[in-house]
Formats: sequence, C-alpha cells, structure tokens
Amino acid sequence: MLLEGKTVLITGASGGIGRAAAIGCARHGANVAINYLNDREGADSAVAEIEALGLRAIAVRGDVSDPAQAPIFVQAAVDAFGSVDVFVSNAGICPFHSFLDMPLEVLDRTLRVNLHGAWYMTQAAANRMVDQGRGGALIAVSSISALVGGGMQTHYTPTKAGVHSLMQSCAIALGPHGIRCNSVLPGTIETDINREDLADPKKREYMAGRIPLGRLGEPDDLAGPIVFLASDMARYVTGAALLVDGGAFVNLQ
Repeated sequence: MLLEGKTVLITGASGGIGRAAAIGCARHGANVAINYLNDREGADSAVAEIEALGLRAIAVRGDVSDPAQAPIFVQAAVDAFGSVDVFVSNAGICPFHSFLDMPLEVLDRTLRVNLHGAWYMTQAAANRMVDQGRGGALIAVSSISALVGGGMQTHYTPTKAGVHSLMQSCAIALGPHGIRCNSVLPGTIETDINREDLADPKKREYMAGRIPLGRLGEPDDLAGPIVFLASDMARYVTGAALLVDGGAFVNLQ
C-alpha cells in the first residue's frame, strides 16, 4: 500500500496506460481522479473497478488542450478527496502521418493535446501542491519517441521530448516546494493509439523482434513504475526519466 491515503490525478485515464496507472495506484491505497474526453464508458468502468477495490474514484470530462479545464479538474479532485498529492500527465494522441504533407490541423492538435495540455494540467496541479505546503509528485508519460525518431511521427516525437523536458525544468522550479517531477518513457505499448499500426502481422513481428524481452508492452507494464515514482520509495528521485521499453532503446543489433 505505497500510496495509502493519497489522492492521484491522471489525465487520459479512460483506457490504455492511464487506466492501468489509475487502477494500479488504487491497488496501493490511493483515491483517484480520472480525466477523460470521449470515452465515458471506459472512464465509468475504471471508476467502478477502483471502487470494487474499496477505494474512491471520480471521472471528470475535459479536453486537456483547453487551459480552462485544468483548474476545473484539480478543483474537482480537491472537492471529492481534499487534496492533490500525485499528478500524472498521460493524455496524448498520435495520428500517424507523413511529414511532407502533414496537415496543419494535425500538427496543431497534437501539439495542443500532448504538450500544451501537459503544461496546463501540470501547472494547475503544482499550484495546488504548493498551496497545500506538503510537497507532492508530478509524473509525465513521455515516450521512447522522446529519444528516437519516427518517420510518421514528426509531429508526435517533439511533444514527447517536450514533456520529458518539462519535468526536468519543473524538478528545478518545484524542488524548493518538495515537489518531485519525473517522467516515464514507454516503448511500444499496445494501446488504442497504435492498434491500427500493429494490426499488420509483419509489422507486429518486426516491432516485437527488436525488443530484448521478446514482446510488446502492455499498459499494466507502466503501472508499477508510475506507482514507484509516485510513492515515498522515490522520495529522492526528481528530474529523472525511466525507460519502460523491454530494452528496445539499448538494442542496436
């Protein structure tokens, strides 16, 4: 029960990594506030699964790219649970597209959700933590794409490098307030973002073949690292980036 008595806020938590992290935090004793945009059914089922564990959860609809939604989400968590102890910036999109004919609206939306949204939400959560005066933990779900390129991801990889950099700078800015700021860098994790891309058996086999552990990642593979960074076990860890990729990044063969 590494997070007993804490309140955890997670964006984009109706499915995928966000949902797995929300349930993982609840299993360690946290009450959880879930942000979602379109998947109300997924958000409600995540809340129900958390409540079945004997913890409390709420689902709050909001578009992270809208700066007005950040304080609304934070306040909803405070109203429900009384505090903001951990914030996980997870919401993100990756509409795969070639570079030379990238529509401006695809670029703009990706930047606004992945990078601007992370900034807005992180700032709102940090302000509440500072007001509370007892520190906290901020965690961004970045990506291995922050470190490597992708021909169909020229709009996506800069955003993931950006949220990683955001946590590094926040670690400096918020360290005096006892707020730790870290990022996790998932490798190829099977979620709705890449489901279509991995539907090709040859592509799937190729992607799995690059990973030393021999398989693609699952959302639950991120729950443990996020719980660790959220907990007091990581009380002297800030400004760090934790690769969760099955060894893909170090495999140059």
